[in-house]
Amino acid sequence: MIIIGEKINGSIPSVGKAIAEKDEELIRNLAKAQSEAGVDYIDVCASVDEEVELETLKWMIDLVQEVTDTPIAVDSPSASVCAEAIKFCKKPGMVNSVSMEGDKVETVFPVIADTPWECVALLCDDTGIPKSAEKRLEVFEEIMKKAKEYNIDPSRLHIDPLVEMLCTSEDGVNMIVDVMKEIKAQYPTIHITGAVSNISFNLPVRRLVNQAFAVLAMNAGMDSFILDPLNKDLMGMLYATKALLGEDEYCMEYITKYREGVFGGKK
Repeated sequence: MIIIGEKINGSIPSVGKAIAEKDEELIRNLAKAQSEAGVDYIDVCASVDEEVELETLKWMIDLVQEVTDTPIAVDSPSASVCAEAIKFCKKPGMVNSVSMEGDKVETVFPVIADTPWECVALLCDDTGIPKSAEKRLEVFEEIMKKAKEYNIDPSRLHIDPLVEMLCTSEDGVNMIVDVMKEIKAQYPTIHITGAVSNISFNLPVRRLVNQAFAVLAMNAGMDSFILDPLNKDLMGMLYATKALLGEDEYCMEYITKYREGVFGGKK
């Protein structure tokens, strides 16, 4: 199970304010807190105008790397910015993200081809977000053709099937579940990822929807999560589900994470 901490993102009002005011301490504190929560990657997203995005990302990445050696997930809607920001990272991390839109894959895949860098790939293309499982799987097929062309092993890819708002869905998460199951059937070593909180936008008591979705998604093959690692209820749900699925021998990881304080609460 791979946890990608989402807290350092300029689209979050407090982080956007810190970026505007050059509040270094807030960025450092968020990096330390997520690292202590045991994340595998710390996502760093500036969410600023593209003309200042690269320099802002460098400032943010440098601050994160001052306080932790947890790998960075370089996050930008611009593939070229992601490709450049890789240079600021002291160790291999993750690119978040590419898709079949425009030349995103052709911009990033050659840069990471002969490296250990991993990459998130979204199942959308120039027509937008496909409405059906069949169409999303067609996009997936094109991504995998490109990965093979650049000799990128499936185990380095994190496929995001694009989790959308539950309140606008006609069939709940059934379509996404079908996509995830088929991807894992075709490529058992590939990772499936997603922003867990996307599912609950505009719904009351969002934490309950997020937790329920995490359980369903894990059962369908999701093993990479973009989320708030400081949410102990959600983190506990992930480790409990992993144990229930038989992926945690004798529940040792669940017990260890509990003792480390990654999650907690009443027994």
